[in-house]
Amino acid sequence: MAHSPTPAVREARRAIAVRLRDIRRDANLSGTALARAANWDRTKVYKIEATTTAPSELDIRTWCAVCGAEDQIPDLIGMARAVETMYVEWRRAARSGLKAVQRGAIPLYEKTTSFHIYEPGVVPGLFQTRDYATARMGRFNEFHGFPGDLADAVEARMERQRVVRSGKRRFAVVLEESALWSRIGSREMLREQLDHLRLVATWPQVSLGIIPRDRERRIWSVPDFWIFDGRRVITETPTAELNITAPGEVEVYRRVFAELSTMALVGAGAERLISETYAQL
Repeated sequence: MAHSPTPAVREARRAIAVRLRDIRRDANLSGTALARAANWDRTKVYKIEATTTAPSELDIRTWCAVCGAEDQIPDLIGMARAVETMYVEWRRAARSGLKAVQRGAIPLYEKTTSFHIYEPGVVPGLFQTRDYATARMGRFNEFHGFPGDLADAVEARMERQRVVRSGKRRFAVVLEESALWSRIGSREMLREQLDHLRLVATWPQVSLGIIPRDRERRIWSVPDFWIFDGRRVITETPTAELNITAPGEVEVYRRVFAELSTMALVGAGAERLISETYAQL
């Protein structure tokens, strides 16, 4: 990377270095012995463990082979591949406007066949009405001071929704009940959105679950995350989008989603919650 790594990238690189160091220690090898066995410069092991040098995929394979830890290779390579792409700052990603951000995600959505989506506070973009999307993205634009291409960005979001309507993909969705109540516009707009969500709940390609706010928790509420084909997780912070592909980390998100799903009402229960919210607006 030409620019200085963000704290998230530095932390990810540190995590890889610690894993490699532990593998070396478990093999009872000194840094010098590992370098000699790998036919490396004697300082290379130190530089990798100190995060001065980022290991290549070949470095990881060699390191693990010398230490007899070949089973660690897939997870470490997944972590290494994620480092350069895991942290995308909103201001850098949206430099050309939110339209570019929305369109940029279309290839990933189109090649994905199985979505697992958790949203604690809003209706997911794939199931938003045009007015809801306009209000949501308008607030986002205003807060971050992004270029004023709101109409084009909303149109791009609507275009992304064709992956749902195609019927070729499956969507497992878990919402917190608070997502039904989040007011980002008029009551009429929110009622329209809830009507649409009720319709979405009847689509055969969508499994919609809603966790009631008075449900005894098996697991806590966490930030939103989307799992794509069980291999990639995307989650957002106020300043960034995180792309996670390390198999071990993805598996944690899969387990979290499974736990959240056990607390959710589905089918008639989910539709009842939507209807009760609608009636109280």
